[in-house]
Amino acid sequence: MSSASVIKLINCSKNNLIEMVLDIEQYPSFVPWCINSEVHERKNFEDRVEIKADMTVGKKILNQTYLSNVIYFKKKDYILVTNIKGPLKYLKNEWFFEERGQQKTQIEFKIDFELNNKLLNSIMEKSFNLGLIKIANAFENRANSLFDKV
Repeated sequence: MSSASVIKLINCSKNNLIEMVLDIEQYPSFVPWCINSEVHERKNFEDRVEIKADMTVGKKILNQTYLSNVIYFKKKDYILVTNIKGPLKYLKNEWFFEERGQQKTQIEFKIDFELNNKLLNSIMEKSFNLGLIKIANAFENRANSLFDKV
């Protein structure tokens, strides 16, 4: 099983960052290796938002689609992503958001996963940290392009 985390301080309000992370339909335009994403269901409750979404990741003909459950816990400023079906044996992806002054937010992105395919899993483990940093940087760059108007 592979796991890692990244912490970043981003020049953006907490609410804007949370909205950006929950805008899963836009992932193919900026997230590395995300070829397609589709939200199947979105439910807004008083204390949480629940989303069921597919995401296709990979490159060209080597790609896989997985269905995930995304829950945003409003009072905790916390997003939890788990897999429902697809090539992942296990997925737990967590986002923590904390305001750090005016228009600055610290995000912590944690991911823990295992692929069903043992060979692909061992290949992924070797470049996992680099990939996570690349993904975190993509979210930071997206936030800067959308919200950093200074």
